[in-house]
Amino acid sequence: MSAAEGDAAEYKRVARSGQVDDGWVRRFYVDDVELCVARLNGKAYATSNYCTHLDCLLSSGKLQDDGIRCSCHGSVFDLETGEAIYPPATVAIRTYPVKEEDGEIFVAMTEADKASEGPRRRARRD
Repeated sequence: MSAAEGDAAEYKRVARSGQVDDGWVRRFYVDDVELCVARLNGKAYATSNYCTHLDCLLSSGKLQDDGIRCSCHGSVFDLETGEAIYPPATVAIRTYPVKEEDGEIFVAMTEADKASEGPRRRARRD
């Protein structure tokens, strides 16, 4: 699933490019929406941060050649499409458009995305 169509997507700065090294996954927020941001083969990707199998954090997972593997039960999701490509998950995760400019990572999100995605778990703001 990708960002909702028909609702204007706004790109928001999520991180500095250097905060997500190749082969790594990190957790970031756009407003109250928790994202998994990954870099594989030099390209940055953004997805929802929760596995559709049992709500485990994908930002705790590992990247592999064909996607991101959930650390809880081994489900793998395609980073481009969000499709579940290895079980036990069978439902796709949400993906978001990403662009990098001037050493910054931006993720596009619509108001509908923000309303449907959360907050599920809030970041500690001390």
